[in-house]
Amino acid sequence: MNKTLIAVLLAAAVVTPAFAQVNNLNDVQRDDNQQNRIEQGLQSGSLSTKEASQLEAGQQHIDRMESNADRNGSISPAEQARINAAQNRQSAAIYADKHNAVTGNPTSASSQRMQADVQRNANQQARIEQGLKSGQLTNREAGSLERGQAHVDGREAAAGANGRVGAAAQARIQTAENRQSGRIYNQKHNGVVR
Repeated sequence: MNKTLIAVLLAAAVVTPAFAQVNNLNDVQRDDNQQNRIEQGLQSGSLSTKEASQLEAGQQHIDRMESNADRNGSISPAEQARINAAQNRQSAAIYADKHNAVTGNPTSASSQRMQADVQRNANQQARIEQGLKSGQLTNREAGSLERGQAHVDGREAAAGANGRVGAAAQARIQTAENRQSGRIYNQKHNGVVR
């Protein structure tokens, strides 16, 4: 082989994982931002509990897409395009729900429960983002953690589907969040680094 071809192949081997890592980091950062927008809408009353639960179902879909894309440790351009499109639709849905005529009561017990759950979800997304930035998490590990995030999002979506989150539903969500928190800790401290 000539030296130019070898140089190109080596550069591709280095750039491709770095490109995949950047895409994954951007996706997780965007998930965190969208979770924070949902929580802010609940706090301000611009989102009802039912709207927030529907938005959590959208977040669940995105987390599953990311998890499936990361199974092999990298995200293909086609997968990234589908994830971006889903995140754009979710962003538009958050905006639409926050600016429609439906309002929520941020001081109700149900809204307070949903706020706490969504905030914890945002915190866990931030922990995954930090793990990717620091190199404590590989893309594959982040994908596995996104599968857990999808599970938590699904519980939140189901809990508020009728517009009310009860104490028992919140307890089930908190159990899933505790399990996910432990998984994040274990993945970040397992000695596997990027």
